[in-house]
Amino acid sequence: MQLHRVSAAAMLVAGGTFCAAAQAQAQTQTRPTPPDATASEPAPKAAKAQAEQLRRVEVSGNASDESIRKASTASKIVITREEIEKFGDSTLGEMIKRLPGVTTGGRPGRGGDIRMRGMGGGYTQILVNGERMPPGFSLDQLPPEQVERIEVLRAPTAEYGTRAVAGTINVVLREALKKRLNEFRAGFATERGQISPGMSWTRNDNFGDGHAYNLTVNAMRGERIDNLINDTLTHTVASDSDSLLISRGRSQDERSSLNLNGRVQLKLNATDSLAIQPFIVSTRSTSSSQLLQTTTPTPDPRPAGFYDAADTQGDNRFTMARLNAQWQSRLSADTRIEARGGLGRARGESHSVRQESLAGTDSRLQDDSTTSRDSNWSALAKLSHNLGGDHALVSGFEAEGTTRHQNRITLVNGKPQTGLDDFGDDLDAASTRIAVYAQDEWNVGKQWDFYAGARWEGITTKSSAASYDAHNKSSVFTPLAHARYKLDERGRDMIRASLTRSYRSPQLQDLIARPTINSQVPHQANTPDRAGNPDLKPELATGFEIGYEHYLTKGGLLSANFFARRITNLMRNVTALETVRWAATQRWVSRPQNIGKASTAGVELEARFRLDEYFENALPINVRSNLSFFTSSVDGIPGPNNHIDGQPKGTANLGADYRLRSLPLTLGASLNWTPSTTTQQTLITESTANRKAVVDAFALWAINMEQSVRVSASNLSALDYFTGSVINTGEQVITSRSGGPSYTQWQVRWEMKI
Repeated sequence: MQLHRVSAAAMLVAGGTFCAAAQAQAQTQTRPTPPDATASEPAPKAAKAQAEQLRRVEVSGNASDESIRKASTASKIVITREEIEKFGDSTLGEMIKRLPGVTTGGRPGRGGDIRMRGMGGGYTQILVNGERMPPGFSLDQLPPEQVERIEVLRAPTAEYGTRAVAGTINVVLREALKKRLNEFRAGFATERGQISPGMSWTRNDNFGDGHAYNLTVNAMRGERIDNLINDTLTHTVASDSDSLLISRGRSQDERSSLNLNGRVQLKLNATDSLAIQPFIVSTRSTSSSQLLQTTTPTPDPRPAGFYDAADTQGDNRFTMARLNAQWQSRLSADTRIEARGGLGRARGESHSVRQESLAGTDSRLQDDSTTSRDSNWSALAKLSHNLGGDHALVSGFEAEGTTRHQNRITLVNGKPQTGLDDFGDDLDAASTRIAVYAQDEWNVGKQWDFYAGARWEGITTKSSAASYDAHNKSSVFTPLAHARYKLDERGRDMIRASLTRSYRSPQLQDLIARPTINSQVPHQANTPDRAGNPDLKPELATGFEIGYEHYLTKGGLLSANFFARRITNLMRNVTALETVRWAATQRWVSRPQNIGKASTAGVELEARFRLDEYFENALPINVRSNLSFFTSSVDGIPGPNNHIDGQPKGTANLGADYRLRSLPLTLGASLNWTPSTTTQQTLITESTANRKAVVDAFALWAINMEQSVRVSASNLSALDYFTGSVINTGEQVITSRSGGPSYTQWQVRWEMKI
């Protein structure tokens, strides 16, 4: 019933947007044409007015992303280089959070995992240049300066892949331009008095007969200090007694990174071209934390391993190198072929030492060392054939593979951790994916566009350690259909609809059976061990979308989009008391399981316009706003909060920017809002997260045509942020909360283009 109510509400909101757009269009069409005053106006004044009008049109800067979005049969949002640079964000997550229906995990102002439609845990497909990145890579490791544009697809397509239940975000790296251009950026950010410098250099140039190249290098160093707050209240039902664990501490992180990506575009002949793209990421971070904790009342007798202070030191390194090559050839006037391949290697090293103590005396020393080596490869072949007019067939084959060797050593007081001897220190895992697809795109008349596609994927995963050998095979067939109808020949009003099938495959780490032991004392349901599940099946989702878009005369947009998904084989981490091989007594273990079916639906509203389009004599302020509403329910989990993991009830963004006429200064600000969430994850576990209200602002001073200075502030609101859980095992009710304050980050950056 809840989904039916949301569907009805979504249609009402969409209908309201239709009416508003129609009214705006009618006002535009019926507005009286001003009399021609050119004859009575002096020529210099008329020329000045014309120049002013041209300048104002240029400020909007929406032509390129608007044209790409309008031409797509499936629903697509394109974020251009201008939008990426606007607020001077330090991470891509902070920039992407302003898009319709997009949220991020973690504290405000810190980026985090990217979620479309509030759905976390791998529902959003993240691609870089159309390819999935290896394990250990995160978009926050990619500086915004290296990105050319971002493509957001709300519904899956055969070409981009169907591991996109919530949608796809494709990050396209800087492209080679056939002109000489150097871009320099240097500056620093500060948060809580910590200085984080950074610089980047991008060079474009051409050489030979039609060849071009691009090179982008980025280096940065960052420091962060956080206050740590953790509270856990345990109520024991049998004795009707409470135990309160209070932890307070501080953590400090230092990170440095070097990123390089490039593209060499070679024109082999009149029909063939070759592009070579290197991509290198190297990061290193050190961390330290100090934690003091008190237990009230003090347990008597104290359990083994009890402590009241912990000091942790950590060091992490990650290096990834990848080389891609792309060959394109025009076999005839109607036929094109594309082949792409890539090779990559990644290495990660982490080392941490945790010293626990009681009453000032050292008691337990845990030393963890992990080394991971990943190798990955990919291959793609695509054939495109035009059948005549606006009708094209595309078919393709894809394959990719990843292998991982991991060595993990855990020592407690200098000896191997009890219980892990059987599993050994070495782990080997491999995953292979093969896919074939075909899609048919055609235009019928001047108003109808259709897209039909199908994709088959097969995935094989295996992992092995000293005491086990696990295999997992799955295959998915996903048919797809999209349609677009232009309400007018100019394409200013259109309706898009999609009926698709998509899926979410288990992550490699979810399939590996080797456990991770939680040493927290006392061992309870809120501090479980973690293990994988080699028998996991992929989730399947049947989806429907329908949306309306109205394009305004000055580069703006009004849109409403409704979506619904029905999911089977839902995966979720379930905590249960188990008899395990690594302990003599039963332990609480969290492992992923397929728990059944779920449904989710929502509506996404977007309005982008210039203020003077609606208010006469108003300043040409660019306004960007969006509002999204979500709902979901998981079968078999009691309500009312049986939602998809971490999905809020909605999200909203409001932003504006304006270029002053009297000064070479551009000002802008934005508000990102996500309400608090409460999710009943399993029959015994409920999770919560605080609301987010993030205010960002920037000022850009153009020194001259080549140089500018940008001052920006991220997270001006700086609210406290906590996540929590309530676990009711029947014998205990455990209520926990962790988090702390967030902080404002200021940034100053000098930019030059020559």
